[in-house]
Amino acid sequence: MTRHEEHGASGAGAGRRSRALKAAGLTLAAALVAGAGTAGWIYWRLDDNIKSVDIDNALGDDRPAKAVTAPAPSASPPPTEATNILVLGSDSRSGKENQRLGGGDSTGARSDTAMVVHVDAGRTTATVASIPRDTLVTRPSCPLSGGGSTSVAYGAMFNTAYSVGGPVCAVKTVESITGVRMDHYVEVDFSGFAKLVDALGGVTVTTDEDIDDDDSHLHLEAGVHHLNGARALALARTRHGIGDGSDLGRIGLQHKLVKALLEQIASTDLLTSPGRLYEVADAITGSLTTDTGLDSLSELTELGRSLKGLPADHVRTVTMPVVAAPSDPNRVVAREPAAGALWKSLR
Repeated sequence: MTRHEEHGASGAGAGRRSRALKAAGLTLAAALVAGAGTAGWIYWRLDDNIKSVDIDNALGDDRPAKAVTAPAPSASPPPTEATNILVLGSDSRSGKENQRLGGGDSTGARSDTAMVVHVDAGRTTATVASIPRDTLVTRPSCPLSGGGSTSVAYGAMFNTAYSVGGPVCAVKTVESITGVRMDHYVEVDFSGFAKLVDALGGVTVTTDEDIDDDDSHLHLEAGVHHLNGARALALARTRHGIGDGSDLGRIGLQHKLVKALLEQIASTDLLTSPGRLYEVADAITGSLTTDTGLDSLSELTELGRSLKGLPADHVRTVTMPVVAAPSDPNRVVAREPAAGALWKSLR
């Protein structure tokens, strides 16, 4: 083989390698572009899932003051403010899935679950304080989205606030009876809660007594149970099959579910399973209505990151202290001064 031939063969090989590298580069570039496009679509889909209500604008300045955090020493990083979030579980969204799970229609919106979630400034502890739906309260006048406002109602059921004035009235009523400023609002519907539990692979709870509730279609013996989404939702809605049939028994079950969900999320390595991570994120965002301060994926992600060091055993669950209402033994009213002391501790 001559030098010319040798160089020609070598040049041909180099040309083939060059073409191969170019092809590989183009393939990689195409994959990166496709991946970026997919990531962009996923972000848009999750971000677009979230519904929001401008509660701050609707309520204006007629609200409790925001919590004030004492400044840290100059050598320390600035403190994070404590945060209070009103979390409602509702059947407000109509649709086949919600109706299949027992939700209401578009004209019968209800808030069956109300929790004030208080996260301390250091993000190391949290308190989940439930307000029984059967509590009789003074429902304040609330602005309506179409103009005008509702009338003040005395001795009204707590959950009627959502029925007559939606999220804005729910927030205003909670702030009125607690004196605590709600920094954020989060509403979760029936189908979204069930989908979230399924996306996490179910939740494990321990029931202390047999549950036999035809209304929620839940029948469980006392003991440990791993529940799928539909059964976890049934547990959250059960009231007639446990204790005295009041809302207080249901709240106890809901507190068990809160802890179970936190533990399940902590034990599930979502980062190693992109498919499951997307399923969980889609379930969460698709079921939410928030205030405008939490209505983007980036804001929800930031909140989630701030809570990543909060273990389930540092979350305290309590119920607003109540007694039977003098006017109706099937209703309750706040028990003072204990209820006032609870809300004062969350300001």
